[in-house]
Amino acid sequence: MALEPDQAPVNSITLFVALLCSCIVIGHLLEKNRWFNESITALAIGLCTGIIILLTTEGKSSRILVFDEELFFIYLLPPIIFNAGFQVKKKQFFRNFGAIIMLGAVGTLISFVIISIGSMQLFKKLDIGFLEVGDYLALGAIFSATDSVCTLQVLNQDETPLLYSIVFGEGVVNDATSIVLFNAIQKFDLSHITSSIFMQFIGNFLYLFITSTLLGVAVGLVSAYIMKKLYIGRHSTDREVALMILMAYLSYMMAELFNLSSILTVFFCGIVMSHYTWHNVTESSRITTKHAFATLSFISEIFIFLYVGMDALDIEKWKVVSKSPGTSAGVSSILLGLVLVGRAASVFPLSFVSNLIKRSQSDKFTLKQQVTIWWAGLMRGSVSVALAYNQFTRSGHTQLRGNAIMITSTITVVLFSTVVFGLMTKPLIRLLLPSKHLSNTTSSDPFPSKSRTDLPLIANGQTADPEMEGDNIPRPTSLRMLLTIPAHTVHYYWRKFDDSVMRPLFGGRGFGPYAPGSPTEPLLQ
Repeated sequence: MALEPDQAPVNSITLFVALLCSCIVIGHLLEKNRWFNESITALAIGLCTGIIILLTTEGKSSRILVFDEELFFIYLLPPIIFNAGFQVKKKQFFRNFGAIIMLGAVGTLISFVIISIGSMQLFKKLDIGFLEVGDYLALGAIFSATDSVCTLQVLNQDETPLLYSIVFGEGVVNDATSIVLFNAIQKFDLSHITSSIFMQFIGNFLYLFITSTLLGVAVGLVSAYIMKKLYIGRHSTDREVALMILMAYLSYMMAELFNLSSILTVFFCGIVMSHYTWHNVTESSRITTKHAFATLSFISEIFIFLYVGMDALDIEKWKVVSKSPGTSAGVSSILLGLVLVGRAASVFPLSFVSNLIKRSQSDKFTLKQQVTIWWAGLMRGSVSVALAYNQFTRSGHTQLRGNAIMITSTITVVLFSTVVFGLMTKPLIRLLLPSKHLSNTTSSDPFPSKSRTDLPLIANGQTADPEMEGDNIPRPTSLRMLLTIPAHTVHYYWRKFDDSVMRPLFGGRGFGPYAPGSPTEPLLQ
């Protein structure tokens, strides 16, 4: 029976939603063994669905939706990145901020250079069609974006808080850096690189990084100020929840409007909103927003991997590539090898430098921890796929041979790394970090309970713990102390500034408005 023209998209969306539901159910059933996560499950279901569609359409198509870059960057990516910032453990994140920035930003740049130069040199030996310098640089940005979901699902945040915060924070900063690099590449004509163009490129990269971060912080602070002054929840918690969600999305769209890095903006907006805004709403709104953001992020991730699984069998791309399957396999192998080398060249040297800087032996990365961090960054996911489609397709279609090879190779690397490396993650980490050994070596807080960063928590101008008043807490008072333990000292002065200036103005834990049902109500009783 022939379908009406308006009925075809409805049927496609209905089937896709049904597949999303099946991914959740099957993922739940496979949760206990923890070998399969939702990403692998969605990929497998997508592949099976693609095969069925191929058979029913007699080899004409394998997908029910055409990939749209705007769909990914405007609707699917914002919930994922915002939730990453909103759920981040801020204390661990900022205590290890130096190591996270070093691995996430500097490490990504190292990987970007190795993959770009390596592909530029090695692809010349293969007949893949014409690729410009910008395409090779784009490949470096595409395959520098990691996906550490599998590793994070195996690591225990309570047993290994230091390692977990490094892997999680480095993954988010890595994605942001990769996308900023990708956006900077697209803004310049890099066919003839000169010193002036290179300096402009570096300047544009730093400009995007700094302004995007400031915009996210500004929107987060505005939302906190509005919630604190108006306290909308005393009349309607629905308005509170709606305003938080819309303000979060507004930060992303404002970055797009000003041609900034929206992923970096929405990430830092999430951090600021969780630190200030979230404590200014009622208890019911806090619970609702926390689960709403996590749910939207979860659905978006499953949607992306499900589509990648179906698109892996897209006949249009494979017809172009089928004339030279050896070339496609060679490109995929080279890219996978460059990913392994680039990751190793960034993690191990930077970890060595980080260990030289750190004074406490417990804060230094052991070889096993370095291998875990290296392994966590080997998998490639949704960001790599989206950037590859953005660079090498037009409206989801690919006709040029070189572009088709790049898309199929990207999908091959994503599938291989997610499935093969993902399945090996649990036994490898259990081998490197046995459960009995975790709590003794890596579960300790990177700063002891009596360290200089232990400060009294302030609640409405009063110390939260009377026993911590007085001079029992050593306070950094000299320039020498700032230079010898900068992380401790900066954290101390930030807490002091936060409690005396930021929280009284923008709210937060202990400074939220009082009303029945308010999260601050127990503190005031």
